[in-house]
Amino acid sequence: MHMTTGVYQAEYIWIDGTQPTSKLRAKGRAVALGKEPPIWGFDGSSTGQAPGDRSDCVLKPVFVCPDPVRGGDNKLVLCEVLLTDMTPHPTNTRATCVATAKKYASFDTWFGIEQEYTFFSGSRPLGFPEKGFPAPQGGYYCGIGADEVFGRDVVEEHFAACITAGLSIAGINAEVMPGQWEFQIGAIGTPDVADQLWVARYLLYRIAEKYGISATLYPKPVRGDWNGAGAHTNFSTRQMRNAYEPCVAAAEALGRKHDLHIANYGFGIEERLTGFHETASYKTFKYGVSDRGASVRIPWQVAKERKGYIEDRRPCANMDPYVVTRLIIDTVCGAASEPAKAAPATKGAPAVKRGRR
Repeated sequence: MHMTTGVYQAEYIWIDGTQPTSKLRAKGRAVALGKEPPIWGFDGSSTGQAPGDRSDCVLKPVFVCPDPVRGGDNKLVLCEVLLTDMTPHPTNTRATCVATAKKYASFDTWFGIEQEYTFFSGSRPLGFPEKGFPAPQGGYYCGIGADEVFGRDVVEEHFAACITAGLSIAGINAEVMPGQWEFQIGAIGTPDVADQLWVARYLLYRIAEKYGISATLYPKPVRGDWNGAGAHTNFSTRQMRNAYEPCVAAAEALGRKHDLHIANYGFGIEERLTGFHETASYKTFKYGVSDRGASVRIPWQVAKERKGYIEDRRPCANMDPYVVTRLIIDTVCGAASEPAKAAPATKGAPAVKRGRR
């Protein structure tokens, strides 16, 4: 793409104040080559972040990477939102995430987030017929062929774009419903994993634009006998990576604050966590080895090797990764810092498992 000599295009990206689920916003500016993207601003009255008579909000760059859409020297610039006194805006969830990560830095926490999403063409999921429904879920998961896979061109371009941007993308796969896919970011620390997940979401939306397709993170995009969309969050501390007992302790600590996590794991969570379709009910908590119907799963290889990580299966696809990673660190590392106050978690009733085959 032609650019004026001596400048590059910087795409400023931020998280707005839309409720109940925040949206990404973006705008571009020309920056002199060799210069870092400066602090900028925007009209917060148009994003749910300021009243009209005090509408200015501040954009502070926190994560910069190559722009794989525009190419060349151009950059993507993820920003925190600040007030004009340079303090965090009330919608800025990154600031508290950073503070919590620093507080428990000695635990060396790692996260791997599995971001599920659903493509829509118009008002219907991609791959759904104009009338009625497609064949039941089953063959779509990691499927091959035009009768089972929909949107692969977007997915492959998105995968390549994330790699070009330098994101820690680990993989992609088709999920159990037509038009439903997943990509994984990590394992890395936070706020890095959350920064990169937001940028990867931006790239997904941006690339899908070219194909006339939209991507939704709503946790139950189609009602009925179809899996919802989650953001399973894998987590470990240095202690968990070296011994099995801290993995169990982490799962039990999450159970003691189940209600707090459910309240902050994404709007519409009660529609997805029903106890069916590879979920535990949002009303109960249980953990188990190799159990995709549990709230928290301990992978079989972790139980075998007696060390590793755990998977929190409760977060919805539309969750805020700054909030989720902060809560997990605070809950697990906080409990580990005060072992005398810890009490066993109560395991809930088994959930019915359906969907993935």
